[in-house]
Amino acid sequence: MSFFDQLNAWLADPNRWSWTDREGVPYRTLEHLRFSLLALVIAAALTIPAALWLAHYRRGAFLASSAVNIGRAIPSFGLIILFWFLASRWEWDTTFWPLLLALVALAMPPLFTNTYAGVVSLEQETVDAARGTGYRERQIMLRLEFPLASPVILAGARVSFLQLIATVAIGAIVNDGGGLGRYIVDGFAVGAQGYGEIFAGGLAAVILALVCDGAFALLTRVATPRGLALQNARRD
Repeated sequence: MSFFDQLNAWLADPNRWSWTDREGVPYRTLEHLRFSLLALVIAAALTIPAALWLAHYRRGAFLASSAVNIGRAIPSFGLIILFWFLASRWEWDTTFWPLLLALVALAMPPLFTNTYAGVVSLEQETVDAARGTGYRERQIMLRLEFPLASPVILAGARVSFLQLIATVAIGAIVNDGGGLGRYIVDGFAVGAQGYGEIFAGGLAAVILALVCDGAFALLTRVATPRGLALQNARRD
């Protein structure tokens, strides 16, 4: 069977477009997004408040720079295997926790670094003016620094989320789920007869990443304070 025959047969499967069947593309897409979004939310909850506080008080600069290097050095697949091994030793659910923990660890460095950098880069005169009008430190962080740094923070979330989209697919090797990556792993398992499934799974993952990237670009535009957006437009 030729490659195009394999691809047509795979696409023509009646369950391929089911929202409830595990072999359906919509089902696997939602599974892919669920893992990615859950990991991003957990990572954001763990890193953004801490980075916001450290940046406000100008502490943790070394930690912020180290987070960049750690994020670049961590091998995604190695981290997944490590958590899978630990989960097996501790008798945890190996179909969920290893991948989720690896995803959270991978998403944290860009979120922390961008939050810290976004707050530190703000003009100190703006912060001093807010302090002079009676704003307390917590109010400055939440009502001034966080909104003004939101474009940079969202840029970090965008990088993290795209990395998560890619890593979920890799996680299919040790996870019965793995979202769209399941098609790639299953295709390799059957050899030459699975090339059509491998191509379809890879293409679906690429399309999902592009759509999510566009969604984050739109979210960044909407979430940017209007005054800051006008200021940036004048600079451009």
